[in-house]
Amino acid sequence: VAVLPNVSSARDEAITLLQRQALPDGHAQRRAGQGREFEALKDYQPGMGRRMIDWKRSARHGRLLAREFRIEENNNIVLAIDSGRLMCEPVGGVPKVDRAVTAALLSAFIALKGGDMVSLFGFDARPRVSSGAVRGSASFAMIQKRAAEIDYSTEETNFTLALTTLAARLDRRSLVIIFTDFVDPISAELMLRTVGRLTERHLVLFMMMKDVELETLADMPPDAPEDVARSVVAGGLLRERQVVIGRLRLLGAHVIEADHQRLGPALVERYLELKREDLL
Repeated sequence: VAVLPNVSSARDEAITLLQRQALPDGHAQRRAGQGREFEALKDYQPGMGRRMIDWKRSARHGRLLAREFRIEENNNIVLAIDSGRLMCEPVGGVPKVDRAVTAALLSAFIALKGGDMVSLFGFDARPRVSSGAVRGSASFAMIQKRAAEIDYSTEETNFTLALTTLAARLDRRSLVIIFTDFVDPISAELMLRTVGRLTERHLVLFMMMKDVELETLADMPPDAPEDVARSVVAGGLLRERQVVIGRLRLLGAHVIEADHQRLGPALVERYLELKREDLL
């Protein structure tokens, strides 16, 4: 059974987030920030970075002036969704992959509206879905259609094959957003090796859902000896998970571990932050 994306929910949430970010007309690229294209000079305000100050013009005018830049458009955003066995386990009563697809659609809607290019890549034991890069708000329907092709899988995820295939298809620096999950450092070892090569050229962001069930078991006061055993095992798994996250960050990847209900908003907030800081 194919995953059916919750499009209306993604659209509504995207509009709310755009309004909260105060992006005029919903176009992120119209915000002045620290992008590459020089736009104007304005009076320096507390909170602006010192590197924005134009010292020569400030001396000429007798007051501090800051350079404003137009935030760059046309960045390449890749939404890579793992639909392997672990991602098909439920969290909050809904399979993780369904929540990942909804979060991906939310970010795709905003990225397309903001002038960036978006592509979708689905994988489990092998690559399954690849949309190619599209741009413009009208292309959202195509991304939605390809997202519906991402199916539940009982197979283990092959990160080496998937990420190597994806990297070979990218002909320019991209923001690669990977929705996935893992259990321990051993199962994640091959993924880590491949990610190290991917981060050499691209900005990589891992999106993961907090394991609330494990956190609950680890923190639960024991009433019986078996409760102690469960708590110890759960705590050990959580520590191993943090080891993998730490190694990902050492490789240069960004990692967001969000509550399942905050996955989409957390991604959008980080995407807009990276865009404003000219890191894409």
